[in-house]
Amino acid sequence: MGADALQIYRDLPVLTAAPGPTERKGVPHHLVGTVDGSIGWSVGRWLTAANIRIAKLREAGVDVIVVGGTGLYLEALVKGIAEIPPVSSQVRAQATEEFGQMGEAAFRARLAGVDPAAAERILPGDRQRLVRAWEVFVGSGRPLSDWRTRRQGGLAPGSWRGVRLMPPREALYSRCDARYVEMIQGGAIDEALALAARQLEPSLPVCKAVGLRPVLSHLAGLMSLKEAIAAGQQETRNYVKRQEVWLRGRMASWPAVTDIDPDDQWRSFLALNPDLTASQGHGTSLRS
Repeated sequence: MGADALQIYRDLPVLTAAPGPTERKGVPHHLVGTVDGSIGWSVGRWLTAANIRIAKLREAGVDVIVVGGTGLYLEALVKGIAEIPPVSSQVRAQATEEFGQMGEAAFRARLAGVDPAAAERILPGDRQRLVRAWEVFVGSGRPLSDWRTRRQGGLAPGSWRGVRLMPPREALYSRCDARYVEMIQGGAIDEALALAARQLEPSLPVCKAVGLRPVLSHLAGLMSLKEAIAAGQQETRNYVKRQEVWLRGRMASWPAVTDIDPDDQWRSFLALNPDLTASQGHGTSLRS
């Protein structure tokens, strides 16, 4: 089952490296390529759908492997999510304006006065989450960290096992660079062109796919193809770094598979979960 915030959409299968027909033949894939890009899915909506699928598969005696690069989805699945009250557009706009006026250091210091856990947890440069933490406090009167302790919808403890994919960074960079070229040669430009023709709201998740912006810039005549490829490769490497930070910080207790070759990764995964080779048990294993 997919735990990727972009592979769930059917619009960019090449650019999001979604499992192709060969990979999906004989192995059921769930929550991959099932949603139109005009519909913006949230982590809450994905969690509801994932829990329904997992429950049905478990009833059928099927082991579930949840795979994806969206750490927030995996964290929500195993821990649940908090029902945070909505924040008005006025409060959100004011928080954004204040961040711009104060700068990150002063804004973070003010946040630390009301929500020290959030101020410490949010990484440097993460303007979006800093603003979010402040706007929730202003809008609800309670710190975001307090709301986050009231999680629901997660898997039962002991019913799942997690595994991190942590191959050597330089080897992974090389693979990512080569894959982006393959994407460009394999239909990514046509995908971007078709998506642009729909004129969707730019804030939709599908419009924020890693590597999409350079292709659109190339199509608009703002970049050569060579420049677009270089920019797309750099975006991908930056994303790799962010994923590693998440995995090392938020999923440090999960055992790591450090192989780079997919076949070796699978063998290491099965070594960590030997019961899956015999199709025994109804547990849920997760891989990121």
